[in-house]
Amino acid sequence: MLSTNIPHTAPLFFHRENKKQQKPRMGSLSGGNGSLWGMGFFHSQEWNCGRRRKRRSNGKNSSNNASKSSVDASDGAGYRFPMKQALTASSLALTGDTIAQFRDRWIKNKDTKDMIGALLSEHDWLRSIRMASYGFLLYGPGTYAWYSYLDRRMPKQNVENVLMKVLLNQIVLGPAVIAVIFAWNNLWLGKLSELPNKYQKDALPTLLFGFRFWIPVSVLNFWVIPLQARVAFMSMASIFWNFCLSATMSK
Repeated sequence: MLSTNIPHTAPLFFHRENKKQQKPRMGSLSGGNGSLWGMGFFHSQEWNCGRRRKRRSNGKNSSNNASKSSVDASDGAGYRFPMKQALTASSLALTGDTIAQFRDRWIKNKDTKDMIGALLSEHDWLRSIRMASYGFLLYGPGTYAWYSYLDRRMPKQNVENVLMKVLLNQIVLGPAVIAVIFAWNNLWLGKLSELPNKYQKDALPTLLFGFRFWIPVSVLNFWVIPLQARVAFMSMASIFWNFCLSATMSK
């Protein structure tokens, strides 16, 4: 009985043991990751490195796409009307014109007894609206765009850039402002045909007087004042300038 049972149980026992022993051998060969000849460690390291590289590239691409989308969104927003600068320029142009009218009435009625009544009456509101609309529609947005352009082209705050900005301000912005405000005033008055004579008579003296006033103001504006406050600062300085312009255009 013993001799007949041994041949049947022994092979099954040894067969099961062989199966159990083959598993760790295959694991050692495969490195636990399914690769042959013990290269599983290197294969897993390469695979992990590849995953890390993909994650980094995906992160860079996502950040680049986000930056591009933000730039596209800002570009797609288009031009925004500088409401704050326009309102500031309009109110200060109105102030300058009001002072000029008060001065004219003071000189005209300085011998009258009722000086206060003379100053408060006879105000030319159409002239005030004309100056205020010029500040709101033209001077405020135009000068803000001009200063933004200069800052983009010359962002560094050094002596060379400041002097160049002042020079460009006088040879570009100054004549443009005088030409526009004279044309705006004659357009409101319905006297566009008299505009060339107005230029010949008053434009050059006004421009030369403006050089003496605006050159030191422009140096201070570009050297000290930040971009967002430049229109307000120049508009405050232009109260005196608008007083001169209003007096010149009312001749």
